[in-house]
Amino acid sequence: MSKPAVFVPDYGCGNLASIRRMCERIGHCCEIVREPAALADAPRVIVAGVGAFDHGMRELRTRGFIEPLAERLEAGVPVLGICLGMQLLCRGSEEGELPGLGWMDADVKRFKISADSSLKVPHMGWSSLAVQRNNALLPADGGVQRFYFVHSYHVVCDRAEDAIATADYGYPFVAAFQRDNLYGVQFHPEKSHRFGMQLLRHFLEL
Repeated sequence: MSKPAVFVPDYGCGNLASIRRMCERIGHCCEIVREPAALADAPRVIVAGVGAFDHGMRELRTRGFIEPLAERLEAGVPVLGICLGMQLLCRGSEEGELPGLGWMDADVKRFKISADSSLKVPHMGWSSLAVQRNNALLPADGGVQRFYFVHSYHVVCDRAEDAIATADYGYPFVAAFQRDNLYGVQFHPEKSHRFGMQLLRHFLEL
């Protein structure tokens, strides 16, 4: 068996099998790990998740994943947060009370949609991205890139340059960010067909 290209910690907050299947479809081995020590040699890490912010933070801490993840990040290993995983990388969320990991200078805010709008929260469905700057995940010359979203909260970065792509739901919001080897995407690449396959391929070949 080939050496895994990416490790995905299982902290009880999502169906990780779909990420593994997508990685395998593009020819890369993905290992879902339940023991924090297994991250010690991870060449790349995906922090995926769905659900409530505080629950995600509690489970990461209870299961002992925070310190190994921080060590991988400090070692320069590419780390990608997906959906709730992206939000956990930030300082905190309006959804909960616990502090986040604080690795990205950003906060998570609930969508504020006007009462007379036809838009409903959560934002659910396909949205196109506007790439804000050149980056390794989402090529600026890649044409229309559409991804599948399911979320009621979105990230607000302190620094505009950390946002590599935005989407629009009543107003523009950060759909993807990057600082050095830390990446986050609010959408679900594992549910986004060829666009998601392309993004994961870019990440797995960093």
